[in-house]
Amino acid sequence: MSEVTDDLPAPLAEVIDDFDALSEPDRLQLLLELSDELPDLPERYADVEMEQVHECQSPLFLAVELEDAADAAGEGPGAAEPVVRLFFRAPPEAPTTRGFAGILHTGLDGQPVSAVLGVPDDIPFRIGLSQAVSPLRMRGMVAMLARIKRQIRDKSAGSLGSPAPPYVRFRACPSLRRPPSGSVPRSP
Repeated sequence: MSEVTDDLPAPLAEVIDDFDALSEPDRLQLLLELSDELPDLPERYADVEMEQVHECQSPLFLAVELEDAADAAGEGPGAAEPVVRLFFRAPPEAPTTRGFAGILHTGLDGQPVSAVLGVPDDIPFRIGLSQAVSPLRMRGMVAMLARIKRQIRDKSAGSLGSPAPPYVRFRACPSLRRPPSGSVPRSP
């Protein structure tokens, strides 16, 4: 590992070190290879709505599961920290987006919750693709990581018996509209 990657989960550090060792054209080739290696979704996600990452230039959907660490190792239930399982859906004709998902899947799937939450938000810029890929595409990978972390926090909060923090989508609601100035609001 290098100084740039010593604070990362080992699989993610290895991916970044692999990119770092390559020239720019070869980095793009590795990104395409990771795109091809992105696993298919399990059957249980065939009809499940997944969270869309709107910042991505191509349609990308993701889901996060937390799995008991002992179950992941085949040892039965235990008290160890849960591990993160990542699932992505992106069309084959979107290799850059799939490649970014492949980086995150390879580097973070199966890692403990605390390790994934500890990944710096700027990690997409440490991969060495900033010169070869547009800023809008880089923004998509940053957003993927942010969504993964938010889903982990939501699921972790729910699994500890406390409710997950609310994420509210605001809509126009007649009862919540501000009355015109000078008017007196009606009581319900």
